[in-house]
Formats: sequence, C-alpha cells, structure tokens
Amino acid sequence: MSEDVMTIREMCDAYEVTPRTLRFYEAKELLFPIREGQKRLFTKRDRARLKLILRGKRFGFSLEEIRQLLDLYHMGDQQLTQLSRTYDVARNRLADMVSQRDELNEAIDDLKEQLKWGERMIASLKQPKKAAE
Repeated sequence: MSEDVMTIREMCDAYEVTPRTLRFYEAKELLFPIREGQKRLFTKRDRARLKLILRGKRFGFSLEEIRQLLDLYHMGDQQLTQLSRTYDVARNRLADMVSQRDELNEAIDDLKEQLKWGERMIASLKQPKKAAE
C-alpha cells in the first residue's frame, strides 16, 4: 500500500481521542478507514477529516452538521459549496456563542451583586445588638 496509513492506536495517540471515538465516527460515516479483518487503517484523508471533526466539535457544531459539510467536498466546484456553507454555519455558530457569552456575563454580574448583598446581610447579622437603654 503506497498511501501513508495509521493504525487506530497511532490515531488515538496523535489526536488524543479514544478508539471508541474513532469507531463512533466511523459508524456515523464521518471516517472511512481501510478494513483489514479487525484492523482499521486510517488514510491521510481520514486524518484530515478527523482534524475538521475535532475542530467542528470544539466550535459546537453538531456531528450531523459536520457530516453534511464534509460531504460537500466532492461537489466538483473546487470546494466553493463546501466553503460557503461552512462559512454560513460558522457565522451562525459565532452569533450563538456571542449571545451565550453575553447571557453568561449578565448572569455572572447578577450573581456577583447577590453575593455582595449576602456579604452585607451576613455582616449586619454578626453585629452585636445594642442593649435597649
């Protein structure tokens, strides 16, 4: 075999994934290793696809979105369709992430205010009561 291939163990070590993850991606038709009996051999194409899968997961893309984007590679238009669709999905994902960040920042600010209120309440309850004169 002239193509440079990697075993499942080599893939796991190189990309910090588990064998189960690789088998799962294969079952979801995201990776297509060469099968020799029970042995799986991953090609350069599989490695490129795995890098894209892991990047997509990091950005919060669903596996179905990733699969659909990878499937656009062979459209015959020098990846214009794939790149355009990926760009649109990424812009939408970025908008979602920014919105989530803003909501999280607001919740953090609210919680900080509640903690300040709690500190004041605790401090006031710890003050010795002045005896009624």
